[in-house]
Amino acid sequence: MSETSLSICIPTYNFGRFIGETLASIAAQLPGELAGIVEVVVVDGASTDNTAEVVRGYQEKCPAIRYVRLDARGGIDRDMARSVELAHGRYCWLFSSDDVMRAGAVATILGKIRSGHDVYLCKHTDCTFDMKVMGVRPVLAAPSAGTFNLGNAPERRRYCELAQTTEAFFSFMGGLIVNRARWLSIPLDEAFVGSCWAHVARLFALVRPGLVVGWVPDVLLDQRGDNDSFADRGIVNRFRIAIDGYHRLAAAFFGDDSPEAYHIRRVLRNEFRFRTFLAATVRSRRNPHIEDARVLDELIRKTYRDIPLTARLISLGCSIFPSRLYPGLQGLYHRLIARFRAAR
Repeated sequence: MSETSLSICIPTYNFGRFIGETLASIAAQLPGELAGIVEVVVVDGASTDNTAEVVRGYQEKCPAIRYVRLDARGGIDRDMARSVELAHGRYCWLFSSDDVMRAGAVATILGKIRSGHDVYLCKHTDCTFDMKVMGVRPVLAAPSAGTFNLGNAPERRRYCELAQTTEAFFSFMGGLIVNRARWLSIPLDEAFVGSCWAHVARLFALVRPGLVVGWVPDVLLDQRGDNDSFADRGIVNRFRIAIDGYHRLAAAFFGDDSPEAYHIRRVLRNEFRFRTFLAATVRSRRNPHIEDARVLDELIRKTYRDIPLTARLISLGCSIFPSRLYPGLQGLYHRLIARFRAAR
């Protein structure tokens, strides 16, 4: 097979501290017989750190790595789109520059993409900043591999019902392997550039014409935690990016009152629970110059708009909870989670 089957596309900016570990985990899976079949495309949005030096060091060890440095930072939406444009592969695995690919992942995906679906969705672990595995992120409540044609209304409805988090709706780029030709058939939607979700808008635009999703219930990568570049303006703003962003996507592509939009709001509630909002509330009290408590309350009400009584109770609970009790509550929660995982 002479054509490039898979391009691992890595947009990056100032992740020189991490990208070496990412590239090492990939390069270890690219023996000589995969030459020309798999490539790694690193698109650097004009980093000011040592990213170029680190990547070039790995290029010497692994000729499959291509490094493209852009003249200016375009942001994740433009840089991700650019990485696919520059790729040669029939399929593109959108990969973060601080995550780690698990052994055997490339071989698994090379086997999967033979079926020719439009997008493949895989699982990953959640890790601490130093890559200690904390657990597997829920995505889709389907234990075995399957295929969903989202252009078919009953199949789309079933897929939405199985969704557990927004990752089922393509939020995490590291879990996505896309058919490049299908991806490029839809132009970058400028209305969503800057939202961090332009890649989701692109895939949502393909749903009704018939987007075929191949579900791969294998854990293929480890995601580094506590390193979210979208949280550079505070946790409340990070919540706003996700909550406002997905409400906007749901309304734009499916209609605000559609079953699809309902399930998108439902999985947001799975991700943003009372304890999540409570943690952000305590943080906003400690850092009022960074965190906006008023915006946070609006996000609570938006997230739970389908169950307004719960919205009011969460909002009230967050407003009256004494901040001094939070460290103890947080410690108890983590101890209980640790015991639960140990018992499994």
